[in-house]
Amino acid sequence: MVDTKFFNNKGPFTLAQIAEICEAELEDKSKADIRITDLATMFNAKEGEICFFFDKKKKAAGADIKATACVTTSELAQYVPENVIKLISDNPHLGFVKLNYAMYEAPKPVSGISPKASVSPTAEIGKNCYIGDFAVIEDGVKLGDDCVVEAHVTIGRNCQIGSRCHIGAGAGISHCIMGDDCYIYGGARIGWDGFGFMTLQGQHKRIPQLGRVIIGNDVEIGANSCVDRGALDDTIIGDGCRIDDLVMVAHNVKLGRGCILVSQTGIAGSCTFGDYVVCGGQTGFADHLNIGSGVQVGAQSGIMRDIESGMVVMGTPAVPIKDFMRQVSYVQKLSKK
Repeated sequence: MVDTKFFNNKGPFTLAQIAEICEAELEDKSKADIRITDLATMFNAKEGEICFFFDKKKKAAGADIKATACVTTSELAQYVPENVIKLISDNPHLGFVKLNYAMYEAPKPVSGISPKASVSPTAEIGKNCYIGDFAVIEDGVKLGDDCVVEAHVTIGRNCQIGSRCHIGAGAGISHCIMGDDCYIYGGARIGWDGFGFMTLQGQHKRIPQLGRVIIGNDVEIGANSCVDRGALDDTIIGDGCRIDDLVMVAHNVKLGRGCILVSQTGIAGSCTFGDYVVCGGQTGFADHLNIGSGVQVGAQSGIMRDIESGMVVMGTPAVPIKDFMRQVSYVQKLSKK
């Protein structure tokens, strides 16, 4: 059961409405007007609630479902108790996502600028924006319409933020041009100096970082992740990218459209990614690499060479996934001798 102190429940919904939302077929049409107040997991759902059953590995647990209704596949429906109303779907997981959106929403702050915020008179603030306590918006900032800037956010001078963006509490934005519909989670750091030094006469001298961070539309950057600005060229995050918490994107990195970087991924400077690259957790990239479109990188891999488009790799140094599995199998056989 979802805690309504944190999320607003827009229900109840009839089973007919839920069937339409989830693109499912209600098995017993006479039950169409039964009302559902909440959704829950198949292990915790009770009377008045609906659950989703799509994992074949949990067939045995289906018998214990106590929800009023269950969205499942035609294959798994036989494992659901007879007294539970069934909604049959080709994709219950997608239905779960759609019903989440329909039934719940996070409370939205009322538009306005907190008197505790510091907003430069030269900043341009769009319509219906919310700016929270102790946020700092410096000279020359342009903020689009319908944006949310939470408490303690800092947006550095001359940054441009598109419409419908959400900047989480404590995030810092500098030297950045951002598109529309972006979500920057709390504590993220966008546009700080890249890690550039030169050793002169035994001392490490900082190399000026003169580039920017360019973020496309519909991008999410997770909590406490860092995206450094370019040394001279820009760091670029393409449309639709999803960056998890605790990710490091170094200066001059260029991500294509729709890339996914899972937590603790680290990308060294001047790497170029194609579109829809997926990186598992704790993957690391050496600098100046070219990673082709559609590449998938397994968790905890170390990438030291360019990777051609479409490849699936894993290991350190990373090799094609089939080679990695052979290596693991060979080592296991050796250990038993």
